[in-house]
Amino acid sequence: MPTFDDVLEEVGGFGVYQKLILFLVCLSSAAFAYLYVGFVFLAVTPDHWCQSPGVSELRENCSWSLEQEKNYTLPLGRSGSSSYSQCERYDVDWNSSSGSCENPLQFVQNGARDLPLTTCQDGWVFENGSPSSIVTEFELVCADAWKLDLTQACLNFGFTLGTIIMGYAADRFGRKSSFLFATFVTSVLGLVVSFLPNYNWFLIFRTLQGLFSKGSWLCAYVFVTELVGLEYRKTVGILYQMCFSTGMMLLSAVAYFIPDWRNLQLVTTIPSFLFLTYYWLIPESPRWMLSQKKNTEAMNVIQKMAKMNGKFFSKDFEIVEECSEDLDRPSFVDLVRTPQIRKHTLILMFNWFAITLVYQGLVMRLGTLGGNIFLDFFISGAVEIPAAIIILLTIERIGRRLPFAAGCLLAGGSCLIAAFIPENISWLSTAIAFVGKLGITMSIEMVVFVNTELYPTFMRNFGVSVCSSLCDIGGIAAPFIVYRLAGTWIGLPLVVFGVIGSIAGSLVLLLPETKGLTLPDTIEDVENISRPKKKILKTHYQPVDLHSTDIKDPTSVKMIAEA
Repeated sequence: MPTFDDVLEEVGGFGVYQKLILFLVCLSSAAFAYLYVGFVFLAVTPDHWCQSPGVSELRENCSWSLEQEKNYTLPLGRSGSSSYSQCERYDVDWNSSSGSCENPLQFVQNGARDLPLTTCQDGWVFENGSPSSIVTEFELVCADAWKLDLTQACLNFGFTLGTIIMGYAADRFGRKSSFLFATFVTSVLGLVVSFLPNYNWFLIFRTLQGLFSKGSWLCAYVFVTELVGLEYRKTVGILYQMCFSTGMMLLSAVAYFIPDWRNLQLVTTIPSFLFLTYYWLIPESPRWMLSQKKNTEAMNVIQKMAKMNGKFFSKDFEIVEECSEDLDRPSFVDLVRTPQIRKHTLILMFNWFAITLVYQGLVMRLGTLGGNIFLDFFISGAVEIPAAIIILLTIERIGRRLPFAAGCLLAGGSCLIAAFIPENISWLSTAIAFVGKLGITMSIEMVVFVNTELYPTFMRNFGVSVCSSLCDIGGIAAPFIVYRLAGTWIGLPLVVFGVIGSIAGSLVLLLPETKGLTLPDTIEDVENISRPKKKILKTHYQPVDLHSTDIKDPTSVKMIAEA
């Protein structure tokens, strides 16, 4: 009996039809980049200092420059810093100050400023010309700086729940329907975010965006990989992720010309409504329709696919799904019951956490460097392209384990080196951190393949879901590490990323190599996964004479659909 993959080979495993669908779906992957990493532009934090009553009038009357105003009215930062404090000011009412323009603080003697200090009770002044961001509008600085981290953490919390919810919806209601629904809701929420009046509402809607957006991205990923032949799935999956990297590069250009965060939110959200036209442009996954016994609809898609690919496939078929052997539903206990599966589970869970932590952390760190954020962000996206190419060239030649481990170790080592480069050559630190970004991107694109190949069939989806749930936990932790630790020492986040990345890469070396091995079907297969199994020859679809007397129903041919 032919399988669905055999049928795909007959109608074209990766023909014109699939390439057109892949192009359309990849556009949505590129658009997702704004929500996933666009926080860098939403959270731009310019130079700021306390607003003091009466200082603006005094500056105007005395014709002070900005530097003079800071010198006369602000204390220096703590711990002997040569810069001015951003979170404290002199506890002085400048409206009643009797000082002169040359010496407004007559109390100060011999350069010692022992005046009492206070917090920024009257708000902050942000550097002129700085772009409008949620930081400047909602004043998320100093004592409220942690609220900035919370916005990204809530987005990732939404990702965590949304992945589970939309994963269920995609299996229950279909890939296409779930993708369109999640896209519609995410787009509407994006428009609302552009007009939110305060921080609390922004936090709520940011969480809701996370609840649907990543699920939409994953639905499209599953859909496009189900539409191509077995040998093309890895390539299509990597190309889909490459489009996300392209979206990052385009985002840097859009943010450069539209620095205001509300306008940027609008410009990046409105095009998402165009994806709703996919209702007419893309089909439902025929593989999913077969699993739901929607045989006629599935055959219509296959026939259309064959026609556009220049192949022939008769539409006069009744597709019958083979009943698979009932297996117990997998549980969390199954993931740690036997030695090999337990080892795989613990290593993969840590890697999902570490990879996302380092990846998002390196992207967010761009906002703390003080350089050209638009150029840095563009380069950060560009280095992901060669990472994907390296994976495509090595995954079937070298295997899975070495590229996977090399990516983590390269990221960890680069971060550790970059952390200790002197500040006067910060460009070198940034360049080495980009090398780390390349490495961690390689690991992101490898972890999915490795995860699916290390679990038996009956618990494969469950194992991937549980392990990948640690992914968004890393995303939740990333902003707190980047923004809070950078306040102590700019290189401290890199040290954390370096150590965690290096540990993750070392642990990968403990996993078995799966290149050339068939997917394990049982727990016993996993426990002996290093021993190659004999490959089973596929039964290829053969054209059938519809008028043959050997067929009771000449309009019926049985075909087994893979789950």
